[in-house]
Amino acid sequence: MSLPRREFLKAAGRAGAGAAMLSVGGPVFGRLPAGRKPNIILILADDLGYSQLGCYGEKRIKTPSVDRLARQGVRFTDAYSGSPVCAPSRCVLMTGTHTGHAQIRDNKEIQPEGQGPLAEGTATLPALLKAEGYATGAVGKWGLGFPGSSGEPGKQGIDYFFGYNCQRHAHNHYPTYLWRNDVRVSIEGNDGGSTGRTYAGDLFEQEALAFIRRNKDIPFFLFYASTIPHLALQVPEDSLAEYRGLWPEAPYDGKNGYQPQSNPRAAYAAMVTRLDRSVGRILDLLQTLRLEDETIVLFASDNGETFRVGGYDPDFFRGSGPFRDKKGSVYEGGIRVPLIARWPGRIRPGRTTDHVCAFQDLLPTLLDAAGAASRVPSDIDGLSFLPALTEKGTPLEHPHLYMEFPGYGGQQMVRFGRWKAVRRNLLKNPGAAIELYDLTADIGETMDCSAVHSDLVEKARTIMRAEHRPSKDFPFPALDR
Repeated sequence: MSLPRREFLKAAGRAGAGAAMLSVGGPVFGRLPAGRKPNIILILADDLGYSQLGCYGEKRIKTPSVDRLARQGVRFTDAYSGSPVCAPSRCVLMTGTHTGHAQIRDNKEIQPEGQGPLAEGTATLPALLKAEGYATGAVGKWGLGFPGSSGEPGKQGIDYFFGYNCQRHAHNHYPTYLWRNDVRVSIEGNDGGSTGRTYAGDLFEQEALAFIRRNKDIPFFLFYASTIPHLALQVPEDSLAEYRGLWPEAPYDGKNGYQPQSNPRAAYAAMVTRLDRSVGRILDLLQTLRLEDETIVLFASDNGETFRVGGYDPDFFRGSGPFRDKKGSVYEGGIRVPLIARWPGRIRPGRTTDHVCAFQDLLPTLLDAAGAASRVPSDIDGLSFLPALTEKGTPLEHPHLYMEFPGYGGQQMVRFGRWKAVRRNLLKNPGAAIELYDLTADIGETMDCSAVHSDLVEKARTIMRAEHRPSKDFPFPALDR
C-alpha cells in the first residue's frame, strides 16, 4: 500500500510536506537576475503520439522547433500523461492528483457547451503561481468547466484566457466563435465548415506571443493548450502544400464524424508541422526579448495518438511507436507521452532521462522551480522531479504510478519499477483479471506474465484497491464496491 504524500515525504527525510522543499538542495536560479522567478511556458499538444516528433524518432513529419527544444534541454523517455483522454488528463496536470483521487476522471459533456467543472477553490497550478505573483494566461483548449461554472479559466487562477471552453467545440479548427475570458468572440470569415478565413491555431499563436510581450517584465505562466493535432483534419493551404502529393491518399468524406478532408495524411502531417512552427515563434520571441535564460519551456501531449477515425491513419503514421494501443487505453500507447524541458543555465542541453514521472508531478515540479514549494498542497499525489531537470540532488521516486479510467470499458493500471499491471473491461466484468507485463523485456506489452508472478499480481491488486477513492461525479461500480 502506498503512503500518503505527506508521510512519503517524511519517510524520505523531509520535515513536513507543506513547508519542505521537494528537491534536494532547493532551487538555485543560475543566470536569473537576483530575486527573479522563472517564467514558465507549458505547451500541450492534443492527441500527439509519443513517436510523432523528430526527436522521438518521427521520419515523415517535420518538427524542427521541438527538436531544437530537445537539443537545448532534456527529453524524457518514461513520462506519462494524466489519463488516456483529454479532460481528466488536464485535471491531473492542473491539480497534481491522479485519477483515483481527481475531481474529473472522464470526459463529461455539459450541454449546451463545456465539460464537468473543477470545484470552486481548487488549488490549481495557475492559482498557486498567481499567489506567488505570476501573471497567468491560457490559450487553446480548456475543457475543465463550462462557461459560467466554477471551473471556467478565470475562476481557476487564469488571468487571461483565449480559446475553446468546450472540447467538442474544439473539433473544428475554423470555429465561428471563441472565448476571451468570459466573453464570446465571433470569428469573422468562418461558417463552421471544413475551411474558413481564420485558423484557430494561428489565433492561439498570436495571443500567446502577445501575452509574453505584455508580461515580459514580470514572472509569467503561459499554458499553451493547442488543439493540434486533434481531429478534424484541417490546416491552411500554405501548410498543406508542403505535404500534398508525398503519399498515396484515400480522401475522407466526413460521413463518420468530423470534417471531410481530401488529403488526410498530408493534412495530419501539416497540422503537426504548423504547431511546431508556433513553438519556434515562441522560442524566437523569448530570444528577441532576452528572456531565454529566465524561462522554463516544456512540451508534452495530453495523451497518446488517436485511433482510426475522422480520416486519421494510425497504420501509416504509427504514432504509438513501439507501444501497444492508442488514446483511450491505459496500455503504454495511450498514456506514455513525449515530455521535453528547456531552461538555459539550469538544464544541461542534449540530455535524455528515463526518470519515471506523470502529469501529477508537473504542479510540484514547477512550484519547486519557482521557489514556491511551500505552496504545494500536502494531499496531492505528485512529486517534484526538479532534480531530474537540473541534476542537482536526487529526485524522489514514486513507489508506483497509478491510473484509472472509467471510460472505454473501465480500466486500471499501475506501474512499479519495471512492472506494469493492467485491468480492462471492468464495466462488464468487475472481477477482471490483472495482466502483468515486464516493460524492460516487453515494451510492447505482448506477453502477460501474471501466471508466473503471483506475488507481483497481489502487490498490484493491493495498490489498485488502496489508490481508488469513490467519486459521486464519476462512479466506477467495479471499484467503488
